[in-house]
Amino acid sequence: MRIALVQIASPDEETAAHRLDRASRLLAEVPGDVDLIALPELWKVGFGHFDRYAECAESMHGPTVQTLAKIAADRGVLLHAGSIVRRNADELFNTSLLLDRTGQIIHHYDKVHLFGCRSAEPEILTHGRQVHATDTEFGRFAAATCYDLRFPPLWERFGEAGAELMVVPAAWPARRLEHWRLLTSARAVDNQMFVIAVNAVGTHAGVTFGGHSRIVDPWGEVIAEAGAEEGITVAEIDPSVVAETRTEFPVLRDRRTDYDSLTPKKVPA
Repeated sequence: MRIALVQIASPDEETAAHRLDRASRLLAEVPGDVDLIALPELWKVGFGHFDRYAECAESMHGPTVQTLAKIAADRGVLLHAGSIVRRNADELFNTSLLLDRTGQIIHHYDKVHLFGCRSAEPEILTHGRQVHATDTEFGRFAAATCYDLRFPPLWERFGEAGAELMVVPAAWPARRLEHWRLLTSARAVDNQMFVIAVNAVGTHAGVTFGGHSRIVDPWGEVIAEAGAEEGITVAEIDPSVVAETRTEFPVLRDRRTDYDSLTPKKVPA
């Protein structure tokens, strides 16, 4: 399975419409033998442009997805759209989507953990309410988004849903780049799955984003890691490694789920 990680910047002076056009031109540079193209979190609006969320919000069948669906169908690839600000009735969500080789939406995920540290995301958006995995030709696929990396119990739910390939669109700042590396590797090892993590780059709203999109296999080996600039990184993985790893080293089989029944030992003062 060949994967293209596409890092996109969201500069302050650029309109969302212009960025969609520019991203389309960048996607045209992805090699033709790729099976999956993956984009970052909220690349069209720019994560830190909170004042633009409402005006840029769209449905799952809005202009962004329509444009990417045509690219997926024309190229015959799976395309993970990163995430968009999705409007559903009177609520806004940070929603990631996977398009199949015909351009149809086969998976979507609403970000569960909204980032509240010097961020207006929780004030504007509604958190997601469910997790699930979707069968693809390469295995069971699921997605989490950026801040979700910090919450292992959520990832256990993805594992229970049968996820083998996790795509993580992100807008992770450069100042916490080592956390990005640590957590993407940890979640891959914890859950014995591939983590395909795609990060934003450039500076907007006063924050510099770290890039270094990466693919980590179930043993924690880094298959590929990009740099800090806008561009495309292509790598190849073998999805069968997930089943082989889980058979050889059955961590998930041995995981306890009854932690609430464990009584903390009280140590005398």
